[in-house]
Amino acid sequence: MTAEFIGRMERILWLYRLPYNRKRPVLCYDERPCFLIGEIVQGIPIKEGLIAKEHYSYEKLGSCSLLATIEPLTGRRIADVFDQRRKVEFARHFQKIAENYPEAEKIIVILDNLNTHNASSFYEAFEAEEAFGLSQKFEFVYTPKSASWLNMIEIEFSAISRLCLDRRIPSKEKLAKEVLAIVKERNEKRIKINWQFSIETAREKLNRHYKVVNPVNDKYQIT
Repeated sequence: MTAEFIGRMERILWLYRLPYNRKRPVLCYDERPCFLIGEIVQGIPIKEGLIAKEHYSYEKLGSCSLLATIEPLTGRRIADVFDQRRKVEFARHFQKIAENYPEAEKIIVILDNLNTHNASSFYEAFEAEEAFGLSQKFEFVYTPKSASWLNMIEIEFSAISRLCLDRRIPSKEKLAKEVLAIVKERNEKRIKINWQFSIETAREKLNRHYKVVNPVNDKYQIT
């Protein structure tokens, strides 16, 4: 754990503690691959109320990508299912985010440092004026390397996986219909994320790493 890692981590944890500000909302974004799986052997019809069983044989039918954003303090969600997750898909998703936050002066987004996750995607997808407008609308805050656990969208992905993606779905159309229905329901319920890990906790629980960076951080160690 380097000084850069700690610096990025603490900035994200600081952002998570900020009070809600509709002019500067804090969002979390990421992408998740979704594999399309079909049945080779159809299951035997069972009686109502019994658990369905799947044959171990299956057919790989390609994949698609779920792009999703959540605002933890309000429970607002935005999601798209695309064939791929290139720069153009990233740009289209963020165009939708901007449309959903017209009152925001700056939208702060926590995300990882994938090569598509920057303003260059806007310029490759849209004409220059719109691309510049989008680049001014967003402030990207990148997670440290190998620290996806710091991004609250991973909690949302876990919930979606349990509710929908833990079984075989053969087509992008069926997957998109089911996933987006779940996102819509959770969005309408405004299900928030109660994040507990703070800067103070990090300095205590991860103190040995802090001390490697600077020995004076020993003062944060739990006694």
